[in-house]
Amino acid sequence: MIDPGGMLKTALRSPTGAYRAAVRRRNWLLAKIEYLQAESARWKTAFNVVKAPYSLLRVAGLSPNMAITFLFAGSVVGGGVVVNETLLSERSFSGGSAGVYSAPSDIPTEYSDENNTLRINLGTTPVGEIVIRDVTVGTAYTGSTLPSGQSSVVLIGGTAASSGFTATWLEVGHLTIDRWKCTTFELSDVETHTLNIIGNASDGQSISPTPGVPRRRGIGGGNRADSMQTRGGYYDQIVIAAPTSNVDGKVDVLTLSNISTKGGACKLSRIKAGTIDILLNEFGAGNGFATKEFVVSTSTVYKVANITDNVEVTIAP
Repeated sequence: MIDPGGMLKTALRSPTGAYRAAVRRRNWLLAKIEYLQAESARWKTAFNVVKAPYSLLRVAGLSPNMAITFLFAGSVVGGGVVVNETLLSERSFSGGSAGVYSAPSDIPTEYSDENNTLRINLGTTPVGEIVIRDVTVGTAYTGSTLPSGQSSVVLIGGTAASSGFTATWLEVGHLTIDRWKCTTFELSDVETHTLNIIGNASDGQSISPTPGVPRRRGIGGGNRADSMQTRGGYYDQIVIAAPTSNVDGKVDVLTLSNISTKGGACKLSRIKAGTIDILLNEFGAGNGFATKEFVVSTSTVYKVANITDNVEVTIAP
């Protein structure tokens, strides 16, 4: 048992000894703290060195998928550090990996090193938010090509009826399309309560939506899935679809921002939304204003519309 009175008596009898004992305890504690700080700095440096090959490949212009594939193909040696297949071994949507994702899973259900498409299949589980930003799509980067038989670089929406399949819709609370660069852009077969088309530039435009009575819309439903977000990367194609027969896809907030495309069309169709924002985009093929590269068709129905400051200017891919 500690005797505070005895410790006080000892300190009074020998103040110098008490002081030296306190200094020893202080120095022991500071030494432990300095050791832990030094170890923390060493581990941080080690992780930065280990991930350096992947970061260098991304800076060189490779997609996340291609960079990881390159690392898997053989160990990458740089600065005396070897990185092999044990690192960065898990593909993920949040990590920017191409593949087919069944929302809201962050891990692809299928992928191929020969197919650099980013596809999200929406089914029975509503998703709170999907965000894709700062990506390049189509033939806009070296070595890229559209999937066989495809003519669109971006496809967003439900699926039309076909033999053996019932048509589906993509239901969205708030859809934002901003700062895209597309050769052509088409919005068709859409119902939205509020339609905002503001500040877009195009090499020919036809904006002809039809007034109607679509309702306000938000996606709830209790057990709604977490968000899916990715930023940066290079893909041959982006697809967000409700492909299962008679099952509509549901996303409360869908944000697609700063997407640069080349080699095909950007198409959005079979969407039911609360609000659609199309803001500050550039569409054009450089072939004159007579050809309409920015099309909002008459099959797009709205209740409230704000369509302002959209201009025709010469824009080439």
